[in-house]
Amino acid sequence: MSPKDEARASDTLLRRAAAWLSDRAGFDSLREFLAHKKVPIHSATLWYYFGGITLFLFVIQVLTGVLLLLYYRPTPTEAFESVQFIMTRVQFGWLVRSIHSWSANLMVLAALIHMFSVFFLRSYRQPRELTWLTGMALLGLTLSFGFSGYLLPWNTLAFFATKVGTNMAGVLPVVGPFARRFLRGGEEVTGATLTRFFGFHVAVLPGLTTLLLAAHLALVQKWGMSTPEKHKGEIPSMPFFPNFVLRELMAWYGALAVLGILAALRPWELGAKADPFAPAPAGIRPEWYFLAVFYSLKLIPSRVGVFDGEVLGVLFFGLAAVAWMLIPFWDRRPPGEERHRLLTGMGVFVVAYLLVFSALGYWR
Repeated sequence: MSPKDEARASDTLLRRAAAWLSDRAGFDSLREFLAHKKVPIHSATLWYYFGGITLFLFVIQVLTGVLLLLYYRPTPTEAFESVQFIMTRVQFGWLVRSIHSWSANLMVLAALIHMFSVFFLRSYRQPRELTWLTGMALLGLTLSFGFSGYLLPWNTLAFFATKVGTNMAGVLPVVGPFARRFLRGGEEVTGATLTRFFGFHVAVLPGLTTLLLAAHLALVQKWGMSTPEKHKGEIPSMPFFPNFVLRELMAWYGALAVLGILAALRPWELGAKADPFAPAPAGIRPEWYFLAVFYSLKLIPSRVGVFDGEVLGVLFFGLAAVAWMLIPFWDRRPPGEERHRLLTGMGVFVVAYLLVFSALGYWR
């Protein structure tokens, strides 16, 4: 057989294999979907990319988390030492841990930006109510990842911040004591708490996130990307593939560049090992995404009339979160200039509150 005949036979075999795989895997329907999917082009198209950036950082979290699991040991006697071993003895271990920690913070930031962009674009309105609800649930899981993962190095700041956080859950009426015991695995923050948080962080939360993420992406594909209310009539669009996908990849490269700079130039510190019998260090505070609530609760007096101030504060923030989550169901009137300004003003107030009180919580 001549070389030309061999090449022709090899090409035929590859085509048959590709056709067989496409038929069995349903690639034809995927190509059909990508060929017809469009993305609106308007002044706010930029904000569409933050959902993809959040997903990209979640993938980074999973990959680096798996690498850290190869060495991490979730016990009070070995947790701190295992993280220390990763940072000092494992090749590039310090970089992997730093990428994991920084990507967690950037993922929270990207998720918050994505949420507020959806709010200001009114993308939660009918028929996208479930898309908003699954997105809010994913944001809650993202914050839970941060809270549970913060304790795993078993250092001093994480230990006492976890005590403060679980105490806040414990002040809730009726369910508070149960919630605190459930989170801690007992009455105090101990090794049982570490084991429980580890289970949440590497098994329960990833499983729930995967299911919700699949549902959220399916809803986004079903209803498409919404357009701002001010745009009337026909809106220009671009193909999802390859135009939007290539732009999203550029956004991922940008996020990766920021992540690499932070991880290399500002490696995540480990601190000192937790000592449950030592007094709490001065200036203890949670991660930045909990600072606004933390500082606000500090400002509330211990007693407000006949009520406990901390209980009122926790209930207020809980009810505010529920009201925010249910916004698609109470913002049902037709769009109007006055209502548009009212909702925009409310969103601006929430953003300003989070920025100002987070800064105050950090500096005071």
